[in-house]
Amino acid sequence: MGVRGLQGFVGSTCPHICTTVNLHELAESHRAKYPGSTPTIVVDAMCCLRYWYTAESWVCGGQWREYYSALRDFLAAFTSAGIKLIFFFDGTVEPGKRDEWVKRRLKNNREISRIFHYIKSKREQPGRNMFFIPSGLAIFTRFALKSLGQETFCSLQEADYEVASYGLQHNCLGILGEDTDYLIYDTCPYLSIGDLCLESLQTILLCREKLCESLGLRVSDLPLLACLLGNDITPEGMFESFRYKCLSSYASVKENAGKKGNIILAVSDYISKVLHLYQGEKKIEEMLPLGPNKALFYKGVTSYLLPGQKSPWLVQKPKSIITDKQMASLNPGSKQEVPMCIDPEFKQEVPVCTNPESMQEVPMCMDPEPNQEASVCMDRESKPEVPMCTDPESKPEVPLYTNPESKQKSPSEIDPKCNLEALTCTYPEVKQEDAMDMEPEIKQATMVSESEILKVARMHHVHSESYLVYNILSSGEIECSNTLEDELDQALPSQAFIYRPVRQRVYSLLLEDWKDGASTGPVVKEWFVYPGNSLKHPDLVRPLQMTVQGGTPSLEVLWLSQEPAAQARRLDTLLACFNLSSSREELQSVESPLRALCCLLIYLFVQLDYINSRAVQLGSLLVRGLTTLVLVNSACGFPWTTSDFMPWNVFDGKLFHQKYLQSEKGYGVETLLEQNRSWLTTFHNLKAVVCKACSKENRRIVGRIHWNSHYTGRQGRQGHGSYRSGSTHGHSGQSWRDQGSGGRQHEHDHWRRY
Repeated sequence: MGVRGLQGFVGSTCPHICTTVNLHELAESHRAKYPGSTPTIVVDAMCCLRYWYTAESWVCGGQWREYYSALRDFLAAFTSAGIKLIFFFDGTVEPGKRDEWVKRRLKNNREISRIFHYIKSKREQPGRNMFFIPSGLAIFTRFALKSLGQETFCSLQEADYEVASYGLQHNCLGILGEDTDYLIYDTCPYLSIGDLCLESLQTILLCREKLCESLGLRVSDLPLLACLLGNDITPEGMFESFRYKCLSSYASVKENAGKKGNIILAVSDYISKVLHLYQGEKKIEEMLPLGPNKALFYKGVTSYLLPGQKSPWLVQKPKSIITDKQMASLNPGSKQEVPMCIDPEFKQEVPVCTNPESMQEVPMCMDPEPNQEASVCMDRESKPEVPMCTDPESKPEVPLYTNPESKQKSPSEIDPKCNLEALTCTYPEVKQEDAMDMEPEIKQATMVSESEILKVARMHHVHSESYLVYNILSSGEIECSNTLEDELDQALPSQAFIYRPVRQRVYSLLLEDWKDGASTGPVVKEWFVYPGNSLKHPDLVRPLQMTVQGGTPSLEVLWLSQEPAAQARRLDTLLACFNLSSSREELQSVESPLRALCCLLIYLFVQLDYINSRAVQLGSLLVRGLTTLVLVNSACGFPWTTSDFMPWNVFDGKLFHQKYLQSEKGYGVETLLEQNRSWLTTFHNLKAVVCKACSKENRRIVGRIHWNSHYTGRQGRQGHGSYRSGSTHGHSGQSWRDQGSGGRQHEHDHWRRY
């Protein structure tokens, strides 16, 4: 994350750029300088999760009430100082950063393997040095902060870009995070969350001006330096030979800087003493060995340019090049022509996309070097993205059905009417953004029109009120990060497969247009982390039609209708997503927030033949189930209160683990519930609901029995209706794990009974 080697360099070679500051004092100075304004800090929340989670137990699923309390204390410290906080969360993975996302997920898998090895050998929780954040922490932190009255936003692009933009445009006191990219952006000061002392509100301010002074650079040179060193867009190996050439000719090597530190000094020296001499006279590609990586380099530099900023190194940069991060800054109300992609050496304009219903050919981006059209359909092995086009027709204005818990406004730079469907077109050398050659019968879920439905989905997404719904509608691509799952324990399938049928029904609900006369539905690209998944390609998952009494309602009814009967339709649809329509009466008799938990338990008992004694994984499985409930509730128009799914209201990992171990020893229900009559009554009521619902599905609840030998391994790659982008037919005798290399599963599915 951030610029390669810069964090270590700052700490060891340039410690003077790190200044201890007191946020109380900075806030007072800000108020004196700007009377009437509230000192505001914009927070990169994803960088703060480890800092916030201080609860003792983390491996058993999370101590959520303790975590919620820690968040409340964090907010109180800033409130007492009169400082306002604005929180941003990652809302998407940009196409150009998918490889980096995969690399980090695979690294996390190795860490999780070590955690389970430690647990098995030591029979205790590992130390904090092996800490791994509980599953779903980022998702539920959004809702926790909102419930605590904080302005919380989910990004429409790379979160650090939106954080830096907000900080600059709103004259913020600083950015609180832990990412060296904030040293590169020309924005407000960068404050370290890792060095924050909450009691005194002292932390470290990393000064980019002092960094530039140490390196002999200007602030406008920092994006160039970042790309030459390597970041999330330009791979570290892209300029490796160039960096070593700089190092070999660098005459001021410092012994205490180390190899990486001296490389940073050497590259900075080359920029200041060589490149500055020719700046403005030569194109950057004439001064640097860009070769075939020119497009990626341009994209890397422009990714640091905030709205209104320009780089002196891109004198030849065409005005119409738009990076992924600048996409949200497009004029939402503009009636301009479709954006064009123009290379400085090739002046032909190429439209980004056309009406998919027209008979025109699919547009191409032109390659300036070979002067040929870049084919939209590329080889499967290139791991590209599927281009999406928008339907220009828009539906008329209708009243919005919004989450009644929503009260906040969007930050000014994120216009809820922003035309995000105006896709960008960059140089075709960036292979990650070429089109995918998929099998003829498989259709990628295309971006829906700029309708009221999409506006509502985007609004809920930006306000952190929904989960994955906007991603499914806008790009047909979603991801789920690592879960604490033991790849060596074959007793329980991965949560990715257990909840996949639910997601498939949600796809059917959201991508409703495919049902009209279509023999096969579109596919949604799922980047879900599970044991055995190399993440070389996404799982291509088709919608699964569901049965709702009275017919499946449209999204207009679920999201926009204000009729009294609409709420009942929303609940019917939610239960249908879990295939639990027959349990409606039982669930309605349960009070909140236990109703949602009951729904999840019934689904799990019907879904799994047996549950083995794997308390750690079961805790993570339950929490992932709660995130699935958030997704379904969002898609169905919020029939249930969002707080019903919050883990601090229904689950505690440490307590669950204690009770699980006691149960394994044969303790009775009365002992487990500490002879508390009220708890016993609640337990028996819930048990009766779950058992009655399961009996309707002809499912008898069974415990303490090993997983049926039929399931010889974790379901390795696909669930029902899913395909791989490089698929071949699997053998019927293979175990799920053996099919992990990407075999297409037969329609017969002995994992899930519908």
